[in-house]
Amino acid sequence: MGLEVVTAHPSIELIESDVAFGPRTILVCDAHSIPFEDNSFDGVIVQAVLEHVVDPWLCVQEIQRVLKAGGRYDFTRFTHLGHRRLFRKFEEIESGAVCGPAMALAWSYKYFLLSFTTSSFLRRLIGVFTRLTSFYLTYLDYLLIDKAGTLDAASAYFFIGRKSNRVLSAKDLIKSYKGLDQT
Repeated sequence: MGLEVVTAHPSIELIESDVAFGPRTILVCDAHSIPFEDNSFDGVIVQAVLEHVVDPWLCVQEIQRVLKAGGRYDFTRFTHLGHRRLFRKFEEIESGAVCGPAMALAWSYKYFLLSFTTSSFLRRLIGVFTRLTSFYLTYLDYLLIDKAGTLDAASAYFFIGRKSNRVLSAKDLIKSYKGLDQT
């Protein structure tokens, strides 16, 4: 789900924040302590954030705190079950893979080869080489994205949830596993 859909919608008021000023940043703040009152927002979008913070669980508590009842949240970086565990105080609306296992394979191939050198020239050369020799792999994700096995090996996932008073138990979390490794 691209952010362009949200930013282009005239009825949606966005308050874009970051830890540093950027081209669209309105507010500089820390996700560990969001400077808004409880129940302030209808929705929260977090892109490429939680994997960089010191305490992602505290950041999710802050998201929970500032969302209105029934408010929605979207994020795209944990594993499928990792999302579900992290957002156990949310009712799941939708979840799944964004970039599938073919993308993960292409990235692994690239970073495997990059690990052999620290030379910036060779790293640029390897980057070009891997793009030329693996770009086609990513097209396989169009065939794989809705397959159960993709949830076990995708390179990125999304979770869209609604603020809830119900907490998903560890037992229910395990039951919600949708991948192929059911052993």
